[in-house]
Amino acid sequence: MKTSARNVFSGKVSALTAGAINTEVEITTDGGDKLVAIVTQASVRELGLALGKEAFALVKAPWVILMADDGEVRFSARNQLKGTVQKTSRGAINTDVVLALAGGTQVHAVVTNEAVTELGLKEGSPATALIKASHVVLGVPA
Repeated sequence: MKTSARNVFSGKVSALTAGAINTEVEITTDGGDKLVAIVTQASVRELGLALGKEAFALVKAPWVILMADDGEVRFSARNQLKGTVQKTSRGAINTDVVLALAGGTQVHAVVTNEAVTELGLKEGSPATALIKASHVVLGVPA
């Protein structure tokens, strides 16, 4: 599979919570990292999503918001993935920040150079990736 999304989380469906229109789908990677997506009931049927089924989640790097210190702040973003800055690649306007999660998964975020400076993001510093569940696209192996 080739994709332009920088973040591909491969794993298995670990939870399904059906609603009237949408279903919340949790994917757990082999390393134990979890990501939640909100998809329509039709997508659940068309993809054949079920507990234990292999699936992958795609998230474009610009959709990832970074937070340097969670303190007492609370967010509505369903996915709050804590990690450590592994690498930064600075461009003219934006920086690609790579977070390493506890389970070994990497999360790429493209943020402005100004944000990197303001947040004090550098290799080894803790950070949290915030990803809305509606920004997660699911797929299954063909």
